[in-house]
Amino acid sequence: MQTPAIALRWLPLLLVLAALLPGAGSAQALKGDVLSIGDGDTIRVRQGGRAITVRLACIDAPETAQSPWGQQARRYLQQSLPIGREVSLEVKATDRYGRTVAEVIRDINLNLAMVEDGQAFAYRPYLGGCDAKEYLDAEYRASRSRYGVWQVEGGITRPWDFRRGRGTTVITDGTTPGGRRYRCSEISSYDRAQELLRQGHTYLDGNGDGQACESLR
Repeated sequence: MQTPAIALRWLPLLLVLAALLPGAGSAQALKGDVLSIGDGDTIRVRQGGRAITVRLACIDAPETAQSPWGQQARRYLQQSLPIGREVSLEVKATDRYGRTVAEVIRDINLNLAMVEDGQAFAYRPYLGGCDAKEYLDAEYRASRSRYGVWQVEGGITRPWDFRRGRGTTVITDGTTPGGRRYRCSEISSYDRAQELLRQGHTYLDGNGDGQACESLR
């Protein structure tokens, strides 16, 4: 059966409109090389000649102060993403700190693997950009198998609850000046971050370039 001539005339326009429909295209995909691992859900990547901070989408890993879980999550990423290794970024958004929010792919989806192996939680308020069922199912399997953060009955304090409850509480972990660890989002300015770095808060310099909290610039 031949296609009517009128349909052929409208076909190019229909194809353009279809491409513009919401959901018609996939998430923006980028490639880059791993520069450093900040914590269990933040990495630095060199992409297109510039260094960018990437927040792993749809998961929330334990805070560094949630010892030993935060350190374990960071080591997991370090082992999974060696420095210099190329990764693909399925970009979802840019957050309020200017970080690229993305699923990180290196043979497998590292975000999902973090949840599957009990190194992070499915970040329920922000699952919209990912396959929510896939992440929630992975978390369920990790909890049933008592992996990672699920070794504690019911799982450790969720990172979002920990941050909310901590406020300005001093974390007496014995590893930082004054016993307190800061997040870049808690620091008032870039200059203040450099001052803290000089005081010994070296964890604020995630990529080891001598500058703390570059997102505050």
